[in-house]
Amino acid sequence: MANEPTRVPGSILIKHGRVIDPAEGFDSQADVAVRGGRIERIDRGIGDQGFDEVVDARDCIVAPGLIDPHVHLRDPGQSHKEDIATGTAAAVFGGFTTVCCMPNTSPALDTPEMLEVVASRAGARGQCRVFSVAAATKARAGKELAEIALLAKAGAVGFSDDGDVVEDAAMMLRALRAVKETGRAFMQHCQETSLTGGASMHQGEVSTRLGLVGWQRIAEELIVERDVRLVGETGCAYHVQHLSSAGSVEVVRRARERGLPVSAEASPHHLLLTHEACDNFNTMAKMNPPLREQSDIDAIREAVVEGWISVLATDHAPHTDEEKCRPFEAAPFGIIGLQTALPLYARALVETGLIDWPRLIALMTIEPARLCGLDACGLGALRQGGPADITVIDPAMRWTIDRDAVLGRSKNTPFHGWNVTGAARATIVGGRIAFSATA
Repeated sequence: MANEPTRVPGSILIKHGRVIDPAEGFDSQADVAVRGGRIERIDRGIGDQGFDEVVDARDCIVAPGLIDPHVHLRDPGQSHKEDIATGTAAAVFGGFTTVCCMPNTSPALDTPEMLEVVASRAGARGQCRVFSVAAATKARAGKELAEIALLAKAGAVGFSDDGDVVEDAAMMLRALRAVKETGRAFMQHCQETSLTGGASMHQGEVSTRLGLVGWQRIAEELIVERDVRLVGETGCAYHVQHLSSAGSVEVVRRARERGLPVSAEASPHHLLLTHEACDNFNTMAKMNPPLREQSDIDAIREAVVEGWISVLATDHAPHTDEEKCRPFEAAPFGIIGLQTALPLYARALVETGLIDWPRLIALMTIEPARLCGLDACGLGALRQGGPADITVIDPAMRWTIDRDAVLGRSKNTPFHGWNVTGAARATIVGGRIAFSATA
């Protein structure tokens, strides 16, 4: 399969695990046999003779490999923050077998040649599969449409000017029509920039106390509302990235109830942190869109429960300590997330009793696979004969998030020191063990 790291897989038997595959509606104790990079058999009592490696998954969940559809690998052009090698090392530690990288690189991923650069580097250096979300407009400038059809043919799994919104409505309409022809989804960074000039955090009591320009919810909600109207005209699949506002949840809910092809994602920080985390000018909690209030967290969590939000995505955004040590207004937006996402999602959604593990796994496997069209090549599921991308999860493993133990190049996390529960014990990509907690 394309986008698979160039390593030779062996034969693996995963024994005694609780196998959960939401795509197939399977949830049972079973063994999983892997050979030649494919899933050979899922059954009880498979003998362990003839396998190169045996993984004891007792008390663990055996799931399809986790998929993150929203990752910034900073490669090419910003490798001092992250690159494909370091980013994918962090990914497999976190249980991810596939990541989809955003196009706000330097230069932008706006030509087939740039997609080939990423694919080549991922094949040579990557620890997991790397797919590209291509820019919708040239140089992500919002002025001229990129060669959408050629980019799709070159392997783009979606389109976005992420990091920037497509501001012009006429250009957005053209982009949606072009993307509709490819069968891919348009993924929007929802920010009405005329309302966010100089803003660096949520508009509220904390921004007032700190003397910072506030970022209104309506700056996100207006773009979502506008784009939903355009989706109604075009029928293009449309995805709201890193949703942060209760008002945006309501717009998405209404669109989905009307049967429009609209989806949305939630990120760990928007499920757990409020704008209070920015107090004392804490730049580790500065992100775009900003952390908001408990009412927004409650609405986003409820939207996950009700299915209005169907995807979980980290928005992994590495920045150096030097950059994050600037004054709050000057520091860049964003935090890392690949190594810590799984237990943070579990804390926000499973430990609170809102959803169970099978639903959490669906939100991190088959749902993002469908968003990016990766289900068509068997990713996001555990099927006999399908690709052996598997994550073994210990749902009871307790550990402490430590920024100094991060495998990626940047350490910018507001979750340093958090005691969490749940972790990947093994990550298998194309039949190869890419990460093992016992190795």
